[in-house]
Amino acid sequence: MFELKNERFTAKVDPLGAQLVSFQDRGRELLWVGDPTYWREHAPVLFPIVGALREGRTKIKGQWFEMPQHGFAKRREFALDKQVESAVSLTLKADEETKRQYPFDFALNVDYILNEDGYTTQFTVENTGDEPLPFCIGGHPGFNLPMEDDAEFEDYTIQFEKEEAQQCPTVVIGAGLLDYENTGFELQGREIPLRHSLFYGDALVFRHLNSRRVRIVNKSTGRGVEMYFGSEFPMLGIWSAANDGPYVCLEPWTGCATLTTEGDEFVEKWGMLSIEPGTKYSYSFSVRVL
Repeated sequence: MFELKNERFTAKVDPLGAQLVSFQDRGRELLWVGDPTYWREHAPVLFPIVGALREGRTKIKGQWFEMPQHGFAKRREFALDKQVESAVSLTLKADEETKRQYPFDFALNVDYILNEDGYTTQFTVENTGDEPLPFCIGGHPGFNLPMEDDAEFEDYTIQFEKEEAQQCPTVVIGAGLLDYENTGFELQGREIPLRHSLFYGDALVFRHLNSRRVRIVNKSTGRGVEMYFGSEFPMLGIWSAANDGPYVCLEPWTGCATLTTEGDEFVEKWGMLSIEPGTKYSYSFSVRVL
């Protein structure tokens, strides 16, 4: 584990998956604790896909490749690039194992930086090969709910920065595909009061929000967290397990699971990015403690 600290916060990062596994505000744990009764992860890195492929496979350069939900990065050991007291940088590079699932050369760098009011996660994807590099990437941090000793899950609400009008797709249970022809949840306004039943049909998936900031906040106390995600993330997932898990995830994505209306060609997936050989791009989001 790599440990980070500043005057207010402490954090821990696991090199397996470059996953943030602890984020504490003066000793109070805000990041989901990873209780396997509900969900054993904390804040996995999603690369080179977000969500599920149809039947767990996709066609790349005329051949079929199998890849698990959310990709392989969260299952791989990252190497330490550099570390200072309040920040760490980890790197994963293509090898024989990754090429059995994803036949491209790449370097994925994940940075965590503690700020005065929270932390920043930055992903940098570099094309180290000689052909265009297609990929999706996303974050998946979960936050403990309640965040206060005398509160309940239902005391919290999701608040968006701006007015929204969204029809979330249905998630095909068991397959993980997104069905935009059927509405799973509808948002009108800026707020979603939390209740466990919101997630009995899987994640709430939003596309092209007006907002760049979203909060999980206790309406009575104003305590909670706020995430800022830039325009490089056209999608946001909000998720908790269907088993009434005491946490909620805020997930900025560049792409998503395979749509029921699209085929299986990797480069044609909705939200697929592509960068040219010898170039790299960064994608970041920040969490602020309220």
